[in-house]
Amino acid sequence: MDFIREQENSENAYRPLADELRPQTLDEVVGQEHILGQDGMLRRIADSGHIPNMIFYGPSGTGKTTVARIIAQRTNRPLRRLNATTAGLADIKAVIEELDTFLAPNGVLLYLDEIQYFNKKQQQSLLEFIENGKITLIASTTENPYFCVFNAILSRSTVFEFKSLSPADIRRAQERVLALLQERDGAAIGLEDGVLDYISAACGGDARKSINTLELLYSTAIPGKDGTLRFTMADAKAVTQRSSMHYDRDGDQHYDILSALMKSMRGSDPDAALHYLARFLETGDLLGACRRILCSASEDIGLAYPLAVPIVKACVDSALQLGLPEARLPLAEAVIFLATCPKSNSGYMGIAAAMADIKAGKAGPIPRELQNVHADGTGFEREQGYLYPHDYPGHWVAQQYLPDSLKDAHYYEYGENKTEQAAKKYWELVKGKDL
Repeated sequence: MDFIREQENSENAYRPLADELRPQTLDEVVGQEHILGQDGMLRRIADSGHIPNMIFYGPSGTGKTTVARIIAQRTNRPLRRLNATTAGLADIKAVIEELDTFLAPNGVLLYLDEIQYFNKKQQQSLLEFIENGKITLIASTTENPYFCVFNAILSRSTVFEFKSLSPADIRRAQERVLALLQERDGAAIGLEDGVLDYISAACGGDARKSINTLELLYSTAIPGKDGTLRFTMADAKAVTQRSSMHYDRDGDQHYDILSALMKSMRGSDPDAALHYLARFLETGDLLGACRRILCSASEDIGLAYPLAVPIVKACVDSALQLGLPEARLPLAEAVIFLATCPKSNSGYMGIAAAMADIKAGKAGPIPRELQNVHADGTGFEREQGYLYPHDYPGHWVAQQYLPDSLKDAHYYEYGENKTEQAAKKYWELVKGKDL
């Protein structure tokens, strides 16, 4: 059976420091002030004792499991825990079989970790018992629940977002670690300047990683002549390495970084654009960054500087041929270039408006003048009658190009940038009217 009944660990069993230091009250939980502060909604729910179905959403190491356990202790229901990465329907049935027995006369509080790994059928198997109140569900996920949780479960649950911990929050957890180690083992611990600050930043808002890092430094520290265990910066860097990177190529972090990179270039912030590019490069995800950079050249620079497309394409091609680590150079040039280019979304807005009409069924027959010339003389009511613009002054002649039902439709608006305004002035002169 995969579920775990909460019980005390035996005295002789190894217990990770992160588990030993797990907060026992909401006041001991670091961070999450927006939901666990004095007036926070989740704290008020826990204090009330009336626990609804809830989904905890956020990165690893931010307190989701800990808060679920604390809340469970305030109810008169036994806690059952399943991890969706290893559990299946049989494990769900085992929990259900306990209902209305002496093991769970008042139902159970089920903590379902990583619910995103349960398929629709597995999630639906809980629905009846959530509906009748025999199971109160607290689920956690590192992925956006609105994408990965079945709608019927979602509609019966309240979603709470757990945020990455700040370095100051991490420091509070570190202080508890050092105090415990020195009190429990009587150890003297010496810290090289900046070690705790470095670990706080390098662990990417994950308290568990920070605690595990300190535990590893403690267990491998070499005592000095006075018996003091030294935590050095070199050792801290060796054990953290890329710990600050929360990244999954198929997860929320991937798409969040993509979005942040695109929006930073669009927002003309080269520093932010370089930061998010660096995140991609650090994880080795070259293709994801290249695709987003290419898109920005057309979507955000567009007709304000049409040469952005071939310039950026050349940078991307160079990056893909070079590979990492050298690829960082042409890609850095590309994002700086795009961030500092003039911006225009006139092309994007124009095609979006045209596609909206097409999706709404606004099409209509193509004007006879624009149809293929091979149709002439095959039973059509008249010949094509197409006017060839190059035969007229300014290479332009008035002629209807849109279908009759859309002949007055207007999709493209000239951008306010220098390039598009020059084009607008040119065509106003040629056509002899306002555009």
